[in-house]
Amino acid sequence: MINQKKNILFIGGGIETLPGVHLAKSMGLNVVISDINPKAPCVKFADDFLLSDIYDIKNTLKKAKAFNKKKKINGVICMASDAPLTVATITYELGLPGIPIYSAKLVSDKLLMKDFFKKKGIPIPKYREIFELNDIKKAIDSFGLPLVIKPVDSRGARGVIIISKEKDIEWSYITSKSFSPKKKVLVEQYLSGPQLSTELIVVNGEVFTIGFSDRNYEFLKKYAPYIIENGGDLPSKLKKDEVKLIKDTFETTAKALKINNGVLKGDMVLSNKKPYIIEVAARLSGGYFCSHEIPYNTGVNFVKNAILLAIGEKVEKNNLKIKKNRPVSQRYLFPKPGKVLKIHVPKWIKREKNIVFFDLRIKVGDTIGEIKNHPSRAGVVIATGKDIKKARLLAERVVKEIIIKTKKII
Repeated sequence: MINQKKNILFIGGGIETLPGVHLAKSMGLNVVISDINPKAPCVKFADDFLLSDIYDIKNTLKKAKAFNKKKKINGVICMASDAPLTVATITYELGLPGIPIYSAKLVSDKLLMKDFFKKKGIPIPKYREIFELNDIKKAIDSFGLPLVIKPVDSRGARGVIIISKEKDIEWSYITSKSFSPKKKVLVEQYLSGPQLSTELIVVNGEVFTIGFSDRNYEFLKKYAPYIIENGGDLPSKLKKDEVKLIKDTFETTAKALKINNGVLKGDMVLSNKKPYIIEVAARLSGGYFCSHEIPYNTGVNFVKNAILLAIGEKVEKNNLKIKKNRPVSQRYLFPKPGKVLKIHVPKWIKREKNIVFFDLRIKVGDTIGEIKNHPSRAGVVIATGKDIKKARLLAERVVKEIIIKTKKII
């Protein structure tokens, strides 16, 4: 418990932020939620609410400053909401712990990020900014196929598309660009090899990489040309030296961004035995990675330490030491598109002690669209077991036995 009652501002009140809100409340903190939606899932659990689009930095800052005059804001954080620049701006203006605004700007624009990493010698896939269709053809000539095209300023895999044939260039370009507020896209090499989710916390310049997961892309062909992740597994199947290579690269990235106190999540790939940064985000991860998978796998309460750091409380190094290596497997539900007519969840799922977390985000009457990005996923299960194989089989069994009947909308 915190000795003095403090206020922590969560930028974003979506469903995946709920674990952080509940944890903050259990720590004795007053929770303030800022969101454009007054009915966002976290709002009913908050002590105070600021109505503002989390990506409207100017307005959110205005609301935060006005609130701060009435009740002092002691810390600002975002969890599963990609708004590090909003957080950094508020923390700077209010004199609170946080990452530099310049660093937040870099990680908020994929092109700026890659330009910066290239300048710093951090390994990344070859890339090119795209101004017109001919630029993609030039990239194909230089890098070959397949390529990945993505908006520089979107999130949740929206507009991220694999280009595997030249005939798909025009459609891919138009589609990807439509998801960019700045109307800017880039292409990069698609590097084959194991893909990893990583998450670290920096305390007074000392880096602790806690989260390390093998990402699961078994549906690349099924949902092509969209890149859809289907969960992940911890601990990683990689060898110790490979894990060290990736961690070292990720930690070098955090230092290059001059993050002395804060969190960083990274998407990485090990291609031809070399680690590459795909992209990073200076926030707590979504997908229940930081709130459920990391603590269950490692014994480290990642979110609690991030909250303590945000409000200026001391973070004990001992609380950042990895104490366990329990198997954890996460999988998502992908129902067929259409109107939901029936949902059946077997009773054994709620009784099964090895199911760490289960959440279904749809109900009868909802309409499910084509799977094109991560927000399209209809539910999630996180399971454990004696080993990672048993954990994975249990998670896959849950997905298989849940019946979601839909009717195709013509």
